[in-house]
Amino acid sequence: MKELTKAEEQVMQVLWQKGKTSVNAIVEEFPEPRPAYNTVSTIVRILEKKGFVDHEPLGKGYIYYTTISKTEYTQKFLRKFVANYFDGSFKNLVSFFVKENRVGINDVEAIMAEIRKDLQNPE
Repeated sequence: MKELTKAEEQVMQVLWQKGKTSVNAIVEEFPEPRPAYNTVSTIVRILEKKGFVDHEPLGKGYIYYTTISKTEYTQKFLRKFVANYFDGSFKNLVSFFVKENRVGINDVEAIMAEIRKDLQNPE
């Protein structure tokens, strides 16, 4: 799976939030100064070529929607990130954040409690 560029990720965030929507509606979700319609339209077409987005006709235009959920993309992205930067070890990832003082012991304990809960009650 290809990674998203920053601009592509911004458009995908809007699509994940709104569901099926038009390029105009995507543009409206950006803060001022908003990107040009043509810029967003080009990004959406690139996302289609990459397989992240598809469309269906609506009147004279199109409605766009994602072909991959945010959760699915996040899982694949994180696996690749951990593989590339932490030798495939989530333990190394957590250890890195603890060593960098970005995660405290209380945070680690809360994460462990959440993991235990999820393991006991799988969906």
